[in-house]
Amino acid sequence: MISSLLSNPLSLLVGFIALVIAITVHEFAHALVADRLGDPTPRLQGRLTLNPLSHLDPIGTIMILLVSFGWGKPVQFDPFNLKNPRRDAALISIAGPISNLILATLLSVVIRFIPPVAGQILLPVIYLNVLLAVFNLLPIHPLDGFKIVGGLLSENQAREWYSLERYGFIFLILLLLVPVGGNSLLFSFLGPVVNFIILLLLGSTS
Repeated sequence: MISSLLSNPLSLLVGFIALVIAITVHEFAHALVADRLGDPTPRLQGRLTLNPLSHLDPIGTIMILLVSFGWGKPVQFDPFNLKNPRRDAALISIAGPISNLILATLLSVVIRFIPPVAGQILLPVIYLNVLLAVFNLLPIHPLDGFKIVGGLLSENQAREWYSLERYGFIFLILLLLVPVGGNSLLFSFLGPVVNFIILLLLGSTS
Protein backbone atom coordinates (compact mmCIF):
# COMPACT_ATOMS: atom_id res chain seq x y z
CA MET A 1 0.00 0.00 0.00
CA ILE A 2 2.74 2.50 0.95
CA SER A 3 4.59 1.94 -2.33
CA SER A 4 1.40 2.39 -4.34
CA LEU A 5 0.76 5.73 -2.63
CA LEU A 6 4.13 6.91 -3.92
CA SER A 7 3.55 5.74 -7.50
CA ASN A 8 2.20 9.07 -8.80
CA PRO A 9 1.55 12.64 -7.56
CA LEU A 10 -2.20 12.07 -7.12
CA SER A 11 -1.60 8.96 -5.02
CA LEU A 12 0.98 10.86 -2.99
CA LEU A 13 -1.53 13.66 -2.35
CA VAL A 14 -4.24 11.21 -1.31
CA GLY A 15 -1.77 9.41 0.96
CA PHE A 16 -0.68 12.69 2.55
CA ILE A 17 -4.27 13.73 3.23
CA ALA A 18 -5.06 10.27 4.61
CA LEU A 19 -2.13 10.40 7.01
CA VAL A 20 -3.04 13.93 8.13
CA ILE A 21 -6.57 12.70 8.89
CA ALA A 22 -5.23 9.71 10.84
CA ILE A 23 -2.82 11.85 12.89
CA THR A 24 -5.46 14.51 13.59
CA VAL A 25 -8.02 11.99 14.84
CA HIS A 26 -5.35 10.23 16.90
CA GLU A 27 -4.12 13.35 18.69
CA PHE A 28 -7.63 14.78 19.16
CA ALA A 29 -8.64 11.55 20.92
CA HIS A 30 -5.70 11.90 23.33
CA ALA A 31 -6.72 15.48 24.09
CA LEU A 32 -10.41 14.63 24.50
CA VAL A 33 -9.82 11.80 26.98
CA ALA A 34 -7.32 13.87 28.97
CA ASP A 35 -9.89 16.64 29.18
CA ARG A 36 -12.63 14.21 30.26
CA LEU A 37 -10.32 12.82 32.96
CA GLY A 38 -9.93 16.27 34.49
CA ASP A 39 -6.78 17.71 32.92
CA PRO A 40 -7.39 21.07 31.17
CA THR A 41 -3.88 21.17 29.68
CA PRO A 42 -4.82 20.02 26.13
CA ARG A 43 -7.78 22.42 26.06
CA LEU A 44 -5.61 25.34 27.19
CA GLN A 45 -3.05 24.45 24.50
CA GLY A 46 -5.72 24.45 21.79
CA ARG A 47 -5.57 20.70 21.16
CA LEU A 48 -9.26 19.97 21.71
CA THR A 49 -10.03 20.44 18.03
CA LEU A 50 -10.12 18.50 14.76
CA ASN A 51 -8.19 21.26 13.00
CA PRO A 52 -5.10 19.47 11.58
CA LEU A 53 -2.96 22.58 12.03
CA SER A 54 -3.25 22.18 15.79
CA HIS A 55 -1.90 18.64 15.71
CA LEU A 56 0.77 18.54 13.00
CA ASP A 57 4.41 18.64 14.01
CA PRO A 58 6.52 20.63 11.48
CA ILE A 59 9.32 18.06 11.26
CA GLY A 60 6.87 15.16 11.33
CA THR A 61 4.91 16.74 8.47
CA ILE A 62 8.06 17.19 6.39
CA MET A 63 8.90 13.54 6.99
CA ILE A 64 5.43 12.59 5.77
CA LEU A 65 6.11 14.45 2.52
CA LEU A 66 9.61 13.02 2.11
CA VAL A 67 9.23 9.39 3.15
CA SER A 68 5.48 8.94 3.82
CA PHE A 69 6.26 8.29 7.49
CA GLY A 70 5.81 11.00 10.07
CA TRP A 71 4.20 11.96 13.35
CA GLY A 72 1.97 14.52 14.97
CA LYS A 73 2.58 16.94 17.81
CA PRO A 74 2.30 14.93 21.06
CA VAL A 75 -0.59 15.92 23.32
CA GLN A 76 0.75 17.08 26.67
CA PHE A 77 -1.06 16.34 29.91
CA ASP A 78 -0.32 17.04 33.55
CA PRO A 79 -0.42 13.85 35.67
CA PHE A 80 -1.03 15.98 38.77
CA ASN A 81 -4.48 16.81 37.39
CA LEU A 82 -5.41 13.13 37.11
CA LYS A 83 -7.05 11.14 39.90
CA ASN A 84 -5.06 8.01 39.11
CA PRO A 85 -2.04 9.25 37.10
CA ARG A 86 -0.69 5.91 35.89
CA ARG A 87 -4.06 4.39 35.01
CA ASP A 88 -5.38 7.60 33.45
CA ALA A 89 -2.17 8.05 31.43
CA ALA A 90 -2.80 4.58 30.00
CA LEU A 91 -6.39 5.54 29.13
CA ILE A 92 -5.25 8.75 27.45
CA SER A 93 -2.63 6.78 25.52
CA ILE A 94 -4.93 4.02 24.30
CA ALA A 95 -7.52 6.56 23.14
CA GLY A 96 -5.38 7.43 20.11
CA PRO A 97 -5.07 3.93 18.60
CA ILE A 98 -8.71 3.13 19.43
CA SER A 99 -9.89 6.27 17.63
CA ASN A 100 -7.94 5.24 14.52
CA LEU A 101 -9.43 1.74 14.59
CA ILE A 102 -12.95 3.14 15.08
CA LEU A 103 -12.53 5.50 12.12
CA ALA A 104 -11.14 2.68 9.95
CA THR A 105 -14.08 0.47 10.93
CA LEU A 106 -16.66 3.17 10.14
CA LEU A 107 -15.07 3.89 6.77
CA SER A 108 -14.94 0.17 5.96
CA VAL A 109 -18.73 0.17 6.31
CA VAL A 110 -19.16 3.36 4.28
CA ILE A 111 -17.00 2.02 1.46
CA ARG A 112 -19.54 -0.72 0.78
CA PHE A 113 -22.26 1.81 -0.08
CA ILE A 114 -20.41 4.26 -2.31
CA PRO A 115 -19.16 4.06 -5.92
CA PRO A 116 -15.87 2.16 -6.40
CA VAL A 117 -14.03 5.30 -7.51
CA ALA A 118 -14.88 7.06 -4.24
CA GLY A 119 -13.99 3.88 -2.39
CA GLN A 120 -10.49 3.98 -3.81
CA ILE A 121 -10.01 7.35 -2.13
CA LEU A 122 -11.09 5.95 1.23
CA LEU A 123 -8.82 2.90 1.08
CA PRO A 124 -5.62 4.83 1.99
CA VAL A 125 -7.47 6.51 4.87
CA ILE A 126 -8.54 3.11 6.22
CA TYR A 127 -5.11 1.59 5.72
CA LEU A 128 -3.16 4.42 7.33
CA ASN A 129 -5.50 4.62 10.31
CA VAL A 130 -4.94 0.92 10.95
CA LEU A 131 -1.19 1.31 10.45
CA LEU A 132 -1.00 4.26 12.85
CA ALA A 133 -3.02 2.36 15.47
CA VAL A 134 -0.90 -0.79 15.30
CA PHE A 135 2.36 1.16 15.24
CA ASN A 136 1.43 3.19 18.30
CA LEU A 137 0.44 0.09 20.26
CA LEU A 138 4.06 -1.10 20.23
CA PRO A 139 5.28 -1.04 23.86
CA ILE A 140 8.20 1.26 23.13
CA HIS A 141 8.66 4.84 24.39
CA PRO A 142 7.47 7.35 23.15
CA LEU A 143 4.67 5.30 21.56
CA ASP A 144 1.31 4.89 23.27
CA GLY A 145 1.85 1.21 23.96
CA PHE A 146 4.59 2.03 26.45
CA LYS A 147 2.26 3.96 28.78
CA ILE A 148 -0.54 1.43 28.22
CA VAL A 149 1.70 -1.36 29.54
CA GLY A 150 2.79 0.87 32.43
CA GLY A 151 -0.84 1.33 33.43
CA LEU A 152 -1.40 -2.42 33.59
CA LEU A 153 1.57 -3.22 35.85
CA SER A 154 1.86 -3.08 39.61
CA GLU A 155 3.60 -0.09 41.20
CA ASN A 156 6.97 -1.86 41.52
CA GLN A 157 6.78 -3.42 38.07
CA ALA A 158 5.80 -0.06 36.56
CA ARG A 159 8.81 1.61 38.15
CA GLU A 160 11.10 -0.93 36.51
CA TRP A 161 9.21 -0.63 33.22
CA TYR A 162 9.54 3.17 33.08
CA SER A 163 13.28 2.84 33.63
CA LEU A 164 13.40 1.55 30.03
CA GLU A 165 12.01 4.86 28.75
CA ARG A 166 15.47 6.25 27.98
CA TYR A 167 16.13 3.41 25.52
CA GLY A 168 12.94 3.88 23.50
CA PHE A 169 14.40 5.79 20.57
CA ILE A 170 17.28 3.32 20.34
CA PHE A 171 14.80 0.44 20.03
CA LEU A 172 12.82 2.32 17.37
CA ILE A 173 15.91 3.15 15.32
CA LEU A 174 17.03 -0.48 15.44
CA LEU A 175 13.59 -1.65 14.33
CA LEU A 176 13.66 0.82 11.44
CA LEU A 177 17.21 0.06 10.34
CA VAL A 178 17.58 -3.70 10.79
CA PRO A 179 16.68 -5.28 7.41
CA VAL A 180 14.53 -8.40 7.14
CA GLY A 181 13.62 -9.78 3.73
CA GLY A 182 14.14 -6.49 1.92
CA ASN A 183 12.16 -4.52 4.49
CA SER A 184 12.84 -3.10 7.93
CA LEU A 185 12.26 -5.27 10.97
CA LEU A 186 9.55 -2.85 12.06
CA PHE A 187 7.48 -3.10 8.89
CA SER A 188 8.14 -6.80 8.56
CA PHE A 189 6.33 -7.14 11.89
CA LEU A 190 3.67 -4.48 11.31
CA GLY A 191 2.78 -5.55 7.77
CA PRO A 192 1.12 -8.92 8.56
CA VAL A 193 -0.77 -7.46 11.53
CA VAL A 194 -2.06 -4.48 9.53
CA ASN A 195 -2.98 -6.67 6.58
CA PHE A 196 -4.87 -9.06 8.88
CA ILE A 197 -6.94 -6.21 10.31
CA ILE A 198 -7.57 -4.78 6.83
CA LEU A 199 -8.77 -8.21 5.71
CA LEU A 200 -11.15 -8.36 8.67
CA LEU A 201 -12.52 -4.92 7.86
CA LEU A 202 -12.74 -5.09 4.09
CA GLY A 203 -12.56 -8.76 3.14
CA SER A 204 -12.19 -9.22 -0.59
CA THR A 205 -12.68 -5.45 -1.09
CA SER A 206 -9.10 -4.89 0.11
